[in-house]
Amino acid sequence: MIQTDFVLDAQGLACPMPIVKTRKVMKELEPGKVLEVQATDKGSTADLKAWAEGIGHQYLGTTEENGLLKHYVRKSGGEEQVEKQHPHVVSNEELQAIVADHADALILDVRESAEYAFGHIPGARSLPLGDFESGLASLDKESAVYVVCRTGNRSDIASQKLAAAGFTNVKNVVPGMSEWNGPTERSM
Repeated sequence: MIQTDFVLDAQGLACPMPIVKTRKVMKELEPGKVLEVQATDKGSTADLKAWAEGIGHQYLGTTEENGLLKHYVRKSGGEEQVEKQHPHVVSNEELQAIVADHADALILDVRESAEYAFGHIPGARSLPLGDFESGLASLDKESAVYVVCRTGNRSDIASQKLAAAGFTNVKNVVPGMSEWNGPTERSM
């Protein structure tokens, strides 16, 4: 059995709520303490790992039993680190105008494949955050890339990863599909 200092129940919650709740609990924990986050959202594994790495906490790993995911995160030592955010953002309305003017714009949808299947921006490429690193090699580092998720959280993490990998023109789309009013299509 893994020894933890606090257990957070995030079962039944979808992105971004497991991270929102984790962030709140981590602020209260002492450095070095281990948090167990219990979740049922399959996307929470990639989300929590990327969030923890982005802020400087140690992602220890995840176990799964009967559909219950148990994520383990150790709070970083020393002073609380500031969570990084990708500095280049566009609104949904700006992306709608870009899509209307530039049909060849590269839109990366980093939501889980099921989320993508039920509704996505026409022409958007599905690249779930959990599979992100393996899909980068096929992308042009000089292209304008617009990254979208449900709320702007996963797309922020993905935008940071793209910038760190040498992509020069990356924009995070905020607030993302949760408030998208443009055209959508299904792939199911």
